[in-house]
This record gives sequence, structure tokens and C-alpha cells, in this order.
Amino acid sequence: IVTERPKAKVSIKPDQHVFRGETVTLRCDIDGEGVTSWKYSWYKDGSDSVFSELQEHTFSSVTESDAGKYSCYGAERGGSRTSNISDEVTLTVSDEAKTLLSVSPQKWLTEGDPVTLICEVKGSSTGWTFSWYTLTASSDSSSHYQLLSDSSRGAGGNYTVSSAAPNHTGVYVCRAKREKPVYNTWYSNKQLLWVTGVSPPVSLIISPSRTQHFTSVSLSLSCEDQSNSDRWRVRRYTDNEQLEDCSSSLRGSQTGSKCTISSTITSDTGVYWCQSESGENYHPVNITIHFDVILESPVHPVTEGDSLTLRCLYKHSPNLRAGFYKDGSLIQSQTTEMIISTVSKSHEGFYYCKHPEREESPKSWISVTERPKVKVSIKPDQHVFRGETVTLRCDIDGEGVTSWKYSWYKDGSDSVFSDLQEHTFSSVTESDAGKYSCYGAERGGSRTSHISDEVTLTVSGEFHHLFINTYTFTPD
Repeated sequence: IVTERPKAKVSIKPDQHVFRGETVTLRCDIDGEGVTSWKYSWYKDGSDSVFSELQEHTFSSVTESDAGKYSCYGAERGGSRTSNISDEVTLTVSDEAKTLLSVSPQKWLTEGDPVTLICEVKGSSTGWTFSWYTLTASSDSSSHYQLLSDSSRGAGGNYTVSSAAPNHTGVYVCRAKREKPVYNTWYSNKQLLWVTGVSPPVSLIISPSRTQHFTSVSLSLSCEDQSNSDRWRVRRYTDNEQLEDCSSSLRGSQTGSKCTISSTITSDTGVYWCQSESGENYHPVNITIHFDVILESPVHPVTEGDSLTLRCLYKHSPNLRAGFYKDGSLIQSQTTEMIISTVSKSHEGFYYCKHPEREESPKSWISVTERPKVKVSIKPDQHVFRGETVTLRCDIDGEGVTSWKYSWYKDGSDSVFSDLQEHTFSSVTESDAGKYSCYGAERGGSRTSHISDEVTLTVSGEFHHLFINTYTFTPD
């Protein structure tokens, strides 16, 4: 009787691709029915030399010299059966594991946008659990990583925020861990997210009011809220990955909620924001310090329908004629300024200017926010009678805005007849009939709404009740 030679199979845990210092186990499994005990033989890189006779061979702290192609073979103890030699399985050992952090779709966000942080271990995808941290500064200006309270929901490698809020502004890192036994990677590269709020509780006011500035000039940044409190600090994350107070440099000083940099240098380039006493971050602005040519652009997002003016400034002479570019494409050439009279969402992007004989400016991100929609309602009805009480109401769909100043118009006039959300006629007359529209402007902010569609109020003469007497006749 001829019996089939059993098959041997090699498996490697935690993975075929591991990193220096990990614990790695090679295991040989033989599918041989009726055999109770095997003597195992392990081979490396095609050698005839047996380096282990155990079913499982473990490297407690693997090194690059342990990398190679492994195979195993079995012979029955106290019997005559032998297995086939297994196929070779390759063990790859890399230098210490590196985690890579990326952001999709982008790290410049408007409140409500979705964003995903993606953490990967370079060259390996099996068996990892991921943790998420933010870079936090201590009172002594040193920095440390703080585990996110909801870090576990990103354990699979993707940390998704479905609707970004201003307090998501910050510096993020990730780290990976593999179990049995535990192996931790180093922290990943840093990624800064900044979220522009629709209506933040505080505004970062910059003077001069632009996002790009020349070197060797004075720059003022102040956090201003409606109560003019001093509970805010100006924080920054510079291009050399330093998270610090604006006043940390030798040229910086902070008084209350205002920071002044007496003489700018290129290393002052970074993202600046306002931080509350409890550590919440608001109103980030990307500021660039450059030598000769800069783009003058607005600090705050532009609202749909507004105009936008960009200028190319040269440190040594005024009225520089240059080309203006959006997302790398020339859109206007040889002019001192570029004006977009009515901005739409399609105008959002990176802008810069370039002079044919001088250098180009840095790029600035122009953010465009949608203008809130407005709706007029009339109660009890659009058709009423003289003497009724009628209420006009203006509703504005503007997320994040806590207070609007309302303007009411009648019959297309530019004259405002009321600034209340609800305007009431206690005893309406025919003269109150007409076409009404309303408009809103944010109190203490820059947002404005669309003007509403006109809604017609019709007023008729007094309402007369009609009484009908009903008589019932019965036959005698």
C-alpha cells in the first residue's frame, strides 16, 4: 500500500514582514493522520543545516540577520513516515517601524466639513491597532502628546470626523501597537488640522490685515470677543513644528489677549489661533512671512456674492504689475490687482502672484462660505382683513450664528422699516399691504445672508359675518 506523504506548512506570527526588536514565531504544521509525534527540522535559505528541531521556533528580539526564506520538514518519532518539505516562506525584517499620518481630503477645513486622518505602518498592514494623540503644550512651554478621549474609534487606522468643529483645530499624531507580545511604534509625523468656524466665539484680528507679511516688520495679533475679555492667548504652530505661545520668541510679547511681534522673520511662518483658558482652539489663520513679494488677501473667509480683491506687493516699490494664479493656473496677467466682483464657491483655492523678473509670492488659501438663506413667513395668512393682527417673521438658516441683526424692506425700497426678527401690525390696514423681504447681518461678525424672496401681504376690507336663519316648516 502506498500512502501519500504528509504536507508541511510554515506560518509566521505576527506577520511575514516584521520590524527589528519584535518577537517572531515560526510554526511548522504537518497534516499527517495517525502520527502522534513528529521530529521537526528547520532550514534557512536552502541550507542543508538544521537550525531548530522544535515545532515552534521563536526569535525573542528579531534582527535583520534573521531575515530569510524558511522551510520545515518532519519525521515520525518511533516510526517510518516522513513529510514533504514545506514551501519556503520569506521573513522580512525592517528597521524600526515607522508610522505615516496623512489627511483626506485636506487639512484646511470649514466648519461642518468631513475629514479623515489616516495612519499607516510603512511596509506592513497586518495586526496593528492604532492610537491617536494631539500635541499639547504645558504651562512651562514644553510639549507632550495627549491621548484623544475617543481614540479607540480610530483603532483600525482611520480616525474620521464627520463634521469638523473649530475646536478640532490642532496638531495630531498617531502610533501603532501589535500584540502578543506587545510592540509599539514611534509616534508618526505631525499633521495640523485647522478649522475655520462659521461663527466662532472669538476672532483673531491681525494688523496689518492680511495673511502674508514682509520680514522685518511689526505684526500685531489679538483675540477679540464680544465682552473684550483677556481670557484668550494667541497660540501658534510654526513651520519647524513648534507648538508655542505667540510671545515665545525673543521678539514677541503678549499683553492680555494681544500678541505683538516686533520684527518678523521667516521662522514666524505658521498657523496662529486663539486658545481659551480651558484649552479650546478657535479661529486659526495661516500666516506667511516672506522677503520681497507677497500676496495681499483677506484674513477671513469670503462670503458668496461678496467681492474679492487681491494685490501683489513688492517690498521695495509700490504698484507691482504681476500675474495672478489660482491652483497653479494663470488667471490674470500684468496687473497690480485682481478683482472678483461676485465670489462663488468655485473661486475657493490657492492663490499667488508672480512677477516675470522677480520671485513669486507664497500661496494663500482663499476660503468661500455659503451665504445663509432667508425665508419670510406671515401669520395668520398672506391674505388678511383690515383690523387683524399680522406678524411678519424672518428666519435665517445660518449655522453657528447666535445673533442676527434683521432688516425689513417693503415694495423694493432700500429703506429699512424694522430691525426685529418679528414685526407685528397690531391692527393692519390697506396701507400695510405690499411685498415684503428681509435680510440679516451677523451681530459682532462678518456674515451676511441672502435677501429673501418677496412675500405679498394682501389686506381686504373688514370681514363681515353672514348669518343664515334656517326655518323648518312642518305640515299641520
